[in-house]
Amino acid sequence: MQKPLAYRMRPRTLDEVVGQQQLVGPGKIIRRMVDAKMLSSMILYGPPGTGKTSIASAIAGSTKYAFRMLNAATDTKKDLQIVAEEAKMSGTVILLLDEVHRLDKTKQDFLLPHLESGGIILIGATTENPYITISPAIRSRTQIFEVKPLNEQDILKAIDAALTDSERGLGDYPVVIDENARLHLSRATNGDLRSALNGLELAVRSTPKDENGKIHLTLEIIEECIQRKALTHDKDGDAHYDVISAFQKSIRGSDVDAALHYLGRLVEAGDLAIICRRLMVIGYEDIGLANPPAAARTVNAVLAAERLGLPEARIPLADCVVDLCLSPKSNSAYSALDDAIADIRTGNTGDVPDHLRDSHYQGAKSLNRGVGYQYPHDFEDAWVNQQYLPDKIKDASYYHPKHTGKYEQALGQQYQRINEWRKQHRKTKKHSN
Repeated sequence: MQKPLAYRMRPRTLDEVVGQQQLVGPGKIIRRMVDAKMLSSMILYGPPGTGKTSIASAIAGSTKYAFRMLNAATDTKKDLQIVAEEAKMSGTVILLLDEVHRLDKTKQDFLLPHLESGGIILIGATTENPYITISPAIRSRTQIFEVKPLNEQDILKAIDAALTDSERGLGDYPVVIDENARLHLSRATNGDLRSALNGLELAVRSTPKDENGKIHLTLEIIEECIQRKALTHDKDGDAHYDVISAFQKSIRGSDVDAALHYLGRLVEAGDLAIICRRLMVIGYEDIGLANPPAAARTVNAVLAAERLGLPEARIPLADCVVDLCLSPKSNSAYSALDDAIADIRTGNTGDVPDHLRDSHYQGAKSLNRGVGYQYPHDFEDAWVNQQYLPDKIKDASYYHPKHTGKYEQALGQQYQRINEWRKQHRKTKKHSN
C-alpha cells in the first residue's frame, strides 16, 4: 500500500522545509547546528501538522545520520535499546520520539546516558507545553523550540510542490485545480499541512477525468475531501475578506449576535489563525484604553485557542467576542500615534531640546547636552514644568481622550490636570516677565 502524500512529501533537506524559517532559515538556530555539524538534542512543540516530523526528517537528510522514529507512548524500552545498539555501531542516530511528554521514568533513565554521550540525538515532538509536561531531566539535556502554525502561503507552496513533483507527489496526474479550491485547501485546514496534502491526494485519486482527460478539482470537491465548507464560492476570494471585515465591524459596533454569526462562519471555515490575529487587532484598535483588561483577556483567549485548536478553540473565542462586543470602545491612543506619525512624515519635527539630550559621555556638558534637565521624581506629583517637544511643535496636541470607559476617563482627567498645570505655569511666567 502506498504511503500517504504527506509522508512522501516530507522534506529531505532543510531547504525543502515549508515554513518555520525562524528555526531553519539562513542564519537561524537549527540551520546553524546542521551547517556547523554541532547537532544537539531538542524538543519541538506545536500544533499537529506544522512540521515537527518534517524538521527531524530534514535534519537527518542534511546530516546523513541514521534516522529512526519511535513513539514514547507505545514503543517499549526494548525499541529504545535497538536504537542505542545501532548508535554504537554507526556512531550517531537521530531519534524522532513522538509524544515525548509521555516518556515514562524507565525509558527516560535508559535514554539519559545516550543523550549525554551524543550517541543518540533526540528530537522530541509534542503538542504539549514542554515546560509543563516534560521532566526536568530531559529538558536540561535538550533545547526547546516552538513550531508555529503554517500560514496560507506556506501551505499553498506545499500544495503546488506536491502537484508538480512526479517522483514523490502527484506530478504524473493531469490535475487542474480551481483557484478558489486551492485557496480553500490552504485556509480551511487551519495550518495543518498534513491534512491539506492528504485531502488533496484524496481529491485527486477519487475524481474521474473529464472529457478533456483532466482531473478537474473544484471547490465542491475540495470541500467534500477535507470536510470543511468554504465561506463562499466567490472565485476571487473577496467574500472571504468581506466576512473578516464584517466580523471586526460588528464587534466595533457592539452587535454581539452579528459578531457571533461571523465568528461561526470563520470557525466553520477553519480560519483559526485569521480569527486570532483579528481579535488581537480589535482588542487594541477598537477597545484600547477604554478597557485595557479586555485587551489583555483577548491575548489570553488567543493563546488558549491556539493551544486547544479547533473545535475546542471556539469556546475561548466565543467568550472573547462577547467580552469585546459589550466593552466600551476607544481608538484614541493609536489615533494619537497616527497623528504624530503624520507630522513626522511631513517633516514637522524639529530638534530635540538640549536639556533632554543624552549627556552620558565626556564633553556633553560643554555642548549644553542635558544641562537644566529637571528630574520629575524630585517634585510633588512627579511632575515639573519643562518642555519636552521640539520648539517647532512645542504646542502640538495629539492625544484626545474619550470618555467611554472608566480607565480612560481617569487618564483623561489626569491629562487635563497636567495641561492645566502647564497653562498655569505659562501664565505665571508671563506675569513675572
